[in-house]
Amino acid sequence: MRRQFFVRFALGVLVIFTLVILGPLIAILQILGAVGLSGPTAVLFGPPITFILILAIVVTAGGARHLAVPFGDLIEAAGRLESGDYSARVAPYRHGPRELKSLVGAFNSMATRLETDERQRRSLLADVSHELRTPLAVLRGELEAMIDGVHPIDEAHLTAAVDQIAMLTKLVEDLRTLALAEAGTLPLHREPTDLAILAQEAATSFESLAANAKVQLQVAMPDDMPLVDLDPLRIQQVVVNLVANALRYAPAASVVSIAGQARPGWVTVSVVDHGPGIAPDLLPHLFERFAKAEDSRGSGLGLAIARRLVEAHGGNIKADQPAGGGTVIAFDLPIGPGQS
Repeated sequence: MRRQFFVRFALGVLVIFTLVILGPLIAILQILGAVGLSGPTAVLFGPPITFILILAIVVTAGGARHLAVPFGDLIEAAGRLESGDYSARVAPYRHGPRELKSLVGAFNSMATRLETDERQRRSLLADVSHELRTPLAVLRGELEAMIDGVHPIDEAHLTAAVDQIAMLTKLVEDLRTLALAEAGTLPLHREPTDLAILAQEAATSFESLAANAKVQLQVAMPDDMPLVDLDPLRIQQVVVNLVANALRYAPAASVVSIAGQARPGWVTVSVVDHGPGIAPDLLPHLFERFAKAEDSRGSGLGLAIARRLVEAHGGNIKADQPAGGGTVIAFDLPIGPGQS
């Protein structure tokens, strides 16, 4: 109904406008006819003027319809979008001004982006609920068992409860870090940093875990590795996430290596494991939130956080699977102004 009203209104306005422009012209020609344009001249001028008037009205009405219909569709789609229907789109417009085509295209792009954001928001809520449910259920079960006397209140059962609290705390902190990084509001405290020292510290923190898994950790950084202007805590978090992920899938008696190399203006840090690799259907989504293999015990946030932290430093991260098997995840960082 609103579109029909808009079409009729636009047609009426444009027809009136045409008459207002052509009216004085016809009157002048009629005056000229009254003072001397008669006979053959009147025959010459009369029908063409009438024809011009009719043609102008028809052309104007057709143009008005071509303009009014897209605007009516836009109004209708905007109303649907406002009411929460993010599937609303306007049919591509192939006629008329380029600006109107651009407007229709921009509206459809905006609607697509809103629909994607809404789908991701719902997916995030579902994933967060799922990730929180398990540690909360375990923690509640442990505490209720101790209260009911099923389990003794001893160090072993209290430690299990504390471990679940630690897991919840880490999950909440990871979600907060990811949210800040995605919003571009994550504070970075940059300073010239030696990546060789940073990598060695990360490897040292995993020594006991690697020993239990019978995996060897190696750090291979060149002696001339330049200092890099970065937030050492955040980049160490990236390396820790990558190493933890590599150790999770590395087979016994294998090697997980942290390597680095430099090129003009950039440095690259890579973490290599010789595990089973990444499933082909997971690889394109590896750095998305909660993307993980079915048998993964992690939260699926580590690589998403790594990607956002690297991008916050102006770098990029990627995953690769060598022909010999295993996984290589490498990230590039700009050295930074004034560094060499």
